[in-house]
Amino acid sequence: MTLFFYKPEGAWAADFIPFHKNGRYHLFYLLDWRDRDRRGEGTPWYQISTTDFVHFTEHGEMLPRGGHDAQDLYVFTGSVIEALGQYHIFYTGHNPHLRRQGQPEQGVMHAVSDDLLRWRKLPEDTFFAPAGYEPHDWRDPFVFWNDDAGEFWMLLAARGTQGPARRRGLTAVCASTDLKHWQPREPLYAPGLYFTHECPDLFRMGDWWYLLFSEFTERCVTRYRMARALSGPWHTPADDVFDGRAFYAAKTASDGQRRFLFGWNPTRQGETDTGAWQWGGNLVTHEIVQNEDGTLSVRPPAPVSAAFSRRTPVWEAGTTLQAEGTFACAVAGALPATCKIEATVRPGTGVKGCGLMLRVSDDLDSAYYIRLEPHRQRLVLDSWPRAGDLPHWVEIERPLRLMADQPARLTVFVDGSVCEVYAEGAAGSRVAMSARLYNLKSGNWGVFAQEGSATFDALALSTLP
Repeated sequence: MTLFFYKPEGAWAADFIPFHKNGRYHLFYLLDWRDRDRRGEGTPWYQISTTDFVHFTEHGEMLPRGGHDAQDLYVFTGSVIEALGQYHIFYTGHNPHLRRQGQPEQGVMHAVSDDLLRWRKLPEDTFFAPAGYEPHDWRDPFVFWNDDAGEFWMLLAARGTQGPARRRGLTAVCASTDLKHWQPREPLYAPGLYFTHECPDLFRMGDWWYLLFSEFTERCVTRYRMARALSGPWHTPADDVFDGRAFYAAKTASDGQRRFLFGWNPTRQGETDTGAWQWGGNLVTHEIVQNEDGTLSVRPPAPVSAAFSRRTPVWEAGTTLQAEGTFACAVAGALPATCKIEATVRPGTGVKGCGLMLRVSDDLDSAYYIRLEPHRQRLVLDSWPRAGDLPHWVEIERPLRLMADQPARLTVFVDGSVCEVYAEGAAGSRVAMSARLYNLKSGNWGVFAQEGSATFDALALSTLP
């Protein structure tokens, strides 16, 4: 059972659409019951709100799904903006049945509200992909005021009609002065790399503009690009993702001082470690950090970390494992179902791997391993037993700068099947790595080293009060 990372009761959440107002984050999201027989077809928008990403107020359904023949049978992703005296939602109306009738299965739709709680759809404002774009891929509108152009801009996940089908994805632009009539502009970003650029998001931080999108062509991840101006050129940083496979469709919102990234950790079919990744899961929030060179990284929001206030230090003097040519570990005790683990790890020269063990069996024969690999400069998730001839869970890995005898900091949140790892390495390297842990339900936790030595300091286990 998952208690801490939000999901709706009896359902799952996907594609959070954040909006900040008066100190509160309003998180609209796509709700999926995964029960078409009882609940019917289609996806509505619901809303929760929070001030700390720990306690949530549920506001219920915001945009109901349409009927079988309606454009918005599935109310898919969009954005929220306050402008022209009202709140506006621009969203995707998706209906796969319309394609068979010779109509576009996706269109951009509009709803308005005076209080963020009661919304009125404006079907007359619906518009579809113009010439030059594939008609069934026209979704995820992100609307903002472009001060330089003196008009509202809408970014869209769209596809061109030329070139290899798997590389036609682009970030389209439409413009408006009244939020009702939209005219196409030149695409903002069309690199010819991905099938589509889902859930676009845009913000400025300091001297840089950042464009976010999620893609599933090469990897299912949320990526970002950076530019000095909206006109580009858009640069790809060396590490252009915020997290790994188990974090998707992330969008951002800011209170004017800090900016947060809202995505979801997907479930796996059959609730097994090898099950196919599913659409939807639990909310995960990262805080965005701007590095000195303008690149971005993430860390856990301070209120999320502080919520685990019952802190128990472990091995206050630290411990060193010597495992030259072999494997060594130390067990720290039982792992609670919901907890936070903190550790500082100093890899020894030449060590092949070291880190934390989760849900370790008493005979040490099964465990999950959060492993630092200095010789490969990465962080990975591994387990034993594992399926197939694989060195680790190849979808759950992140690059991380690691140096011998230099501290790396791990912060791990475990909540039922949800696992969130934050790591700080050498030279300011900082990454997040989300995962799901299903097969091993309980056990101990501890530290390990393989083919070398490692020192572990500042270990602590924290639980909720």
